[in-house]
Parts: sequence; C-alpha cells; structure tokens
Amino acid sequence: MKNQAQFLPLTAALALALACQPALAQDNLEKLSNFRTTGTSLEIPTVPQGGMKAENLRRIAARVNLPPGFKVGLFAVVPDARHMAVGNNASVVFVGTRKNRVWAVTDRDSDRVADETKVFAPSLDFKVPNGVCFSNDGFLFVAEHNRVLIFPAAEFFYESPDVAAFVVAKQLIPPEEESYNHGARVCRIGPDDHLYISLGQPYNVSPPEKMELYDRIGIGGIIRMTRDGKERTVVARGVRNSVGMDFHPDNGQLWFTDNQVDGMGDDIPPGELNRVTGEGQHFGFPWFGGGDVRTNEYRDSAPPKDTVFPEVEMVAHAADLGMTFYTGKQFPQKYRGGIFIAQHGSWNRTTPVGARVMFTALNDDGSAGKTEVFADGWLDEETGEYYGRPVDVAQYLDGSLLVSDDKAGAVYRIWYEGE
Repeated sequence: MKNQAQFLPLTAALALALACQPALAQDNLEKLSNFRTTGTSLEIPTVPQGGMKAENLRRIAARVNLPPGFKVGLFAVVPDARHMAVGNNASVVFVGTRKNRVWAVTDRDSDRVADETKVFAPSLDFKVPNGVCFSNDGFLFVAEHNRVLIFPAAEFFYESPDVAAFVVAKQLIPPEEESYNHGARVCRIGPDDHLYISLGQPYNVSPPEKMELYDRIGIGGIIRMTRDGKERTVVARGVRNSVGMDFHPDNGQLWFTDNQVDGMGDDIPPGELNRVTGEGQHFGFPWFGGGDVRTNEYRDSAPPKDTVFPEVEMVAHAADLGMTFYTGKQFPQKYRGGIFIAQHGSWNRTTPVGARVMFTALNDDGSAGKTEVFADGWLDEETGEYYGRPVDVAQYLDGSLLVSDDKAGAVYRIWYEGE
C-alpha cells in the first residue's frame, strides 16, 4: 500500500493514508524511532497564507479591542488552531488540533508574520493532538487523547516529512475510559524538568463509582512523569477539565484554569484560575461545580476537608482555556509577571460571554491580584455571533503574544508599540 501511495497525486495519497489501518502509522512510528525513512512524499501539504481567507481573518483582527499602545494582526492561517508551543530559536510555532494534525508555522523572514503553515510529521496518525509543549533543550512533546510522543530536535527535523519520534507514554488512561468529551490534553515541562499533563474527566459531574479509579490514576486531575514516561504521580485532584496550565517563572508554582459544571444556570458556577502550593492537593470537583458552588449530585456528601478554592473566580461559562505567564519585556511593566488567559466563549449560556483574552496581575506575595479584560471583540454582543474563539495564548520570541483561534482557523499576534 505504501509503495502504491508514492505514485498517487498528493491529495489521493493523503486520503489513502488516513484510510489505512493504525498498524501503518505504528509501523511509521517504529521507523522514525529508528531514524529510518518512511517513504512519505517530500511535498508536505501546506496551507495558503494569502487570498480571501487571510483577508477575512485580518478583518476579524481589526474588530479586536486592546489597551492603548497595543496592536493586533494576523500571524498565520492555521486550520483548527488550538494549543501552541513556540520553538526556542527557529521562528517556528507548533500548533495542535482536536483532529488529526499538528501544524508547523514558520516566519522565515522574521517580519512577525508567518510565511508557511505545513503539516508536521505527516506520516503519523495523530489522534486529538491538542497538547504541544517544548522543553528548554528543544524537545517537542505532543499529548494526544491517550498517548504522548516526543520529537527530539523538532525544530531541525520538521523541514522533512520524516522526523525523529519516540513514545513517552503509550497509554494515559484505560481505553475503556476514553471519551469524546473533555479529551483534549495540555502539557508543560516543569522547572523540575518533568512532564505535566492534565486529564479531563469525561462527565459533566462524575459518578461516585468512578471516584477511586480517577483519583488513583489522575483522571480529573494533573499528572507528572519523567520525560521518558516513568515515575508517574498525581499532582492535583478534583479538577473537572483543565485545558491550560503554566509555571510561575520565579517560584515554580503550577497554575491552571478549570472549566466548571454545565447546566446549573447562566451565572453559576464560576470558572477558575487555580494555584498548586502542595503536591496532591484537591480542588473540589465533583463536590463543587466551580468556586464554592455545590453540585446537586454531591450536595449531601461531605467534600474533602482540605479543598483548595480558586485564586480567581471567572465569569460563569466563559470557558477559560490556555494560559501563560508573561516573562517578556516588550509589554509595559504592568503586564510583566502576570497571567494571560484565553476564554473560548460559552456554548450553553442564554447570553454568550467570553471569546476574549483576560489578564490577571500577581501580588507581591505570589497570590492573584486584579483580573481584567485585555482583548475582546471576537464576540458580537448584539447578535451573539462568534467571529473567533480564542483557545490558547503563547509568548512569541520577541515578547509579543500569540492567540490561537480554532473557530476561524487562525493565530493572531498582539504587540506593543507605545502610546
């Protein structure tokens, strides 16, 4: 089958590859792990960066409201753009999706606008490769729905269809616990050089019979492992579905967003920004649906006595997803050391909210200070129409801020020019 695919037109070869059984992708992974070629076409599929699509995305960017002195523009056309990992030195941004592709986005002439978006590792069969993260020494990790891969020297190998690839974790959760709901993973490399992964649980409110299993393996929590997949431990429990986390650049504490229980009303429970101050802490779910709001299902059951409540309660159902600490020097002093968060926007609220970027300042003692809107305009508040839905925020090489949008299929760039 692979030999035949070499003689097919590119689009037909891609369709054939997607239709092939998983054994083919596993065979390719084994070859890549042994630095062998796969026979994949050197003509890697790319996404056009011009034309009407780009013009429409620029019009969406023009709707975005920002504080004085800030500008926003289209960085790249990236279909289904979700979480981002900025390369260390090659002006490449790896972008995950909730489908079957990871994108490599490159600004080749360093004009702060991408010249190319192309498929990364096209011979592999990814399954919900939402989570992408980089280590300081240049290793790219991809957290899929139920597997984690590592790509050493990804910034070097990504120019080719064949990239060095290895398995970190063959299985994150038992196969019988796989679900289409809350299956988008995120990952980070911590200051301890370990890999951290969030594992959303599949329910709106998880049932009691799942409690022991989920607590033990970290479903509905955040887990940690070595970069080769060993020494797995559960760092945080009682987390409904976290799709964003980062480490404080000074004290190394882990912060994460969490999405609250649906169906309790327009204005409750609140979304969450949390801080981990001790290993194995419990953050309240499913006894609490968000903040200190009790769930109906567990109202008569005593919650853990040491429940940790959020540092910041966000507006209900805004869907707080990706987050990052700002460590750059381009933005004014006010923003340095603070947290940017992407709000995806509500789907089950009478009046939609979200679709914006929030900013949370930190106090001198390390706790959360004031939270405010930093960028909005992706949601038309009069009609309720979403022009875009921010998913993740990432600091670019020059200290500007990248914002991914899986609805419009774009990555925007926000920079500061001065008032």
